[in-house]
Amino acid sequence: MTYRNPPTTPRRSATFDDYTLSEIRRAAATGIYDIRGGGAKRKLPHFDDLLVLGASISRYPLEGYRERCDTNVVLGSRHAKKPIELKIPITIAGMSFGSLSGPAKEALGRGATLAGTSTTTGDGGMTEEERGHSKTLVYQYLPSRYGMNPRDLRRADAIEVVVGQGAKPGGGGMLLGQKISDRVAEMRTLPKGIDQRSASRHPDWTGPDDLEIKILELREITDWEKPIYVKVGGARPYYDTALAVKAGADVVVVDGMQGGTAATQEVFIENVGQPTLACIRPAVQALQDLGMHRKVQLIVSGGIRNGADVAKALALGVDAVSIGTAALVALGDNDPRWEAEYNELGTTAGAYDDWHEGRDPAGITTQDPELMKRVDPIAAGRRLANYLKVMTLEAQTIARACGKNSLHNLEPEDLVALTIEAAAMAGVPLAGTNWIPGKNGF
Repeated sequence: MTYRNPPTTPRRSATFDDYTLSEIRRAAATGIYDIRGGGAKRKLPHFDDLLVLGASISRYPLEGYRERCDTNVVLGSRHAKKPIELKIPITIAGMSFGSLSGPAKEALGRGATLAGTSTTTGDGGMTEEERGHSKTLVYQYLPSRYGMNPRDLRRADAIEVVVGQGAKPGGGGMLLGQKISDRVAEMRTLPKGIDQRSASRHPDWTGPDDLEIKILELREITDWEKPIYVKVGGARPYYDTALAVKAGADVVVVDGMQGGTAATQEVFIENVGQPTLACIRPAVQALQDLGMHRKVQLIVSGGIRNGADVAKALALGVDAVSIGTAALVALGDNDPRWEAEYNELGTTAGAYDDWHEGRDPAGITTQDPELMKRVDPIAAGRRLANYLKVMTLEAQTIARACGKNSLHNLEPEDLVALTIEAAAMAGVPLAGTNWIPGKNGF
């Protein structure tokens, strides 16, 4: 009698998974690398790997309906004559006009104003829509200098010197020609319809000493009124934060690799930088070592989604957070009602990351005149304000449960980690233990 082995189930490679195989085939067929937005999609340690310790006998909780929990924050009090005062510690990150449509920029300004917070210009300059509808507007000063002029520097409420972004620390931005409309071209002094790539570093300074001079120049231009932020990608947060402070920054913004409204090479997005969670404690430590924690404010961005993320970031020592992708979703991007049109583009609403191609059915990341009409900036602004309100209420709920009458009273002791990696990155104990990996040599 002949015996045969039963057939086995085919086994796919964890290394050469379906997506990796498709990328190899695409590269072989086209000879070009892939460009996209959407931030890192690989699984990374994140705020979900932390839990909050609510009060019980050893801590006294606050009653949510009767006892206050403050949310306001002041940014830029170190040197500026007119620091920014916000009602909530959640700001809108810089996203350029060009990358976003005019109605989308207006909606961001409207929503931020309704919620009592700030929005940020991004690369490409300041639009009248955004300035006109933003009570508090931060003006980004980027390596490209696109759209930059002294008049708009003075019209802003704060200036953010962008050294790097979380999606591409060390890399420049990209804007494809199909999004270089007449208006975008005029604002950026570029030819219409031609692909552009922003510089990866500022043309007139190469180090922290030069940065100090540049910050002084910006202060002179704005009569020392405006807070000066310095934004860095999440690469070496301890040293970058320390050098930004020594150069004179009022506020430091650290952007982790989950941040991703900007388009760049996918190999960059997935392999360069550090997770947002890994950036916070080194940045806070740098401020503490310099005796500047809470004197120089720290903003963290990259993958912030809800009030729990806000509460956890603030507990780790952050003064405020900034959102980009989540804000676009709140406006209406990636909405399933446009699913059929996303499918025609070869993608799906929940995974759409080809914002740079200018064909966004939602009308938010495009310069197409017909698609832009789909954005009602008033309604979209209200949606954003609603979302910011919910995030704030969620963060307050968590803070009150910890017995805190201010979001800024949350502290590392209120957190534990679910994984060894998250415990080591955040500098909080592994749940069920008092062990912090890496502390005291262990």
